[in-house]
Amino acid sequence: MLYILVGIFMFGLLIAVHEFGHFITAKAFHIRVNEFAIGMGPALLQKKRGETLYSLRAFPVGGYCAMEGEDEDSDDPRAFANAKGYQKFVVLVAGAFMNFFTGVVLLLLLFLPSDGFLREVYGGGIEGYGVEDCGLQEGDIILSVDGHPVLVYGNARFYLNRAGDTVDFVVERNGEKVTLDNVYLPYQEKVDEEGNRTYLRGIYVNAIGEQAGFLGKVTYAWNMALDFVRMVWLSLGDLVRGAVGLRDLSGPVGIVDTMAQVGEQSATAVDAVYNLTTLAALIAVNLAVMNLLPLPALDGGRVLFLLLNGVLYALFKRKIPAQYEGYVHMAGLAVLLGLSLLVTFSDILKIIQ
Repeated sequence: MLYILVGIFMFGLLIAVHEFGHFITAKAFHIRVNEFAIGMGPALLQKKRGETLYSLRAFPVGGYCAMEGEDEDSDDPRAFANAKGYQKFVVLVAGAFMNFFTGVVLLLLLFLPSDGFLREVYGGGIEGYGVEDCGLQEGDIILSVDGHPVLVYGNARFYLNRAGDTVDFVVERNGEKVTLDNVYLPYQEKVDEEGNRTYLRGIYVNAIGEQAGFLGKVTYAWNMALDFVRMVWLSLGDLVRGAVGLRDLSGPVGIVDTMAQVGEQSATAVDAVYNLTTLAALIAVNLAVMNLLPLPALDGGRVLFLLLNGVLYALFKRKIPAQYEGYVHMAGLAVLLGLSLLVTFSDILKIIQ
């Protein structure tokens, strides 16, 4: 129960950070904010300060920063619709930026106590696989696999698992970068004397440690956040290709349940804090990427309309009426809410099962 409450708190906090990004930039540009709410549904607490109503609502699965003229025309000169183009852009992307920044900060806090990090190196060929002359040399530090930069430890193995029979490498050898294209490393099935079957490429990928100072830790935190972004895009690609389905998606219920499981399965309280903070960083970056997708009702959809209006105004001195854009976003919101209900139902079924 403790970790469920922790999960709810962390998820709500990440949403609050996102909405605060919109709020603080809107205030900085003197855009009128009618309500700043954390959570959805009935209001538990409300207080009005100045022109803005601050609300804490019952369900910690969302939040909003309601700006004047956000989805309709307004005569108020301080309405969002009447703000300058660059101001709108900054306000719209500020939520995603705050989530990404939060992810980097959380990772940095985790890495600060460490002395350094691991890097993946080629450890030689496994006897019997015939890959000794593949072009790689023992001690090569793997920098890239099939065009995917190795940002953090584990990337080399991950992209090797996704690669075909031939693999393109960039490695560091004796302090110099070496490019190796079309390295033939097919998976081979082997059966040992006891009848055990293995399916391997026939190479060892080992680890070496490297010392890191403060700037190195900042860089590693940044790289891991970028790797999280890359993982989100790969997951979206798998979803589009049908490699994963609805059952593999998770909403707020599934995320909180995962957090609870991570906390409960950690060996110690210290491990639980480390694992939950890592997961929170991943979710923060995930929220940043998903909110910038060019879909109606999301920040990315609003940015898309902003760009479209810029092009239309430059060509024809006309813009899409705010009320029609609002209709599109409302329709998109209805679709997203429907999808959220399906995912939530799926999450509940998975928990029950």
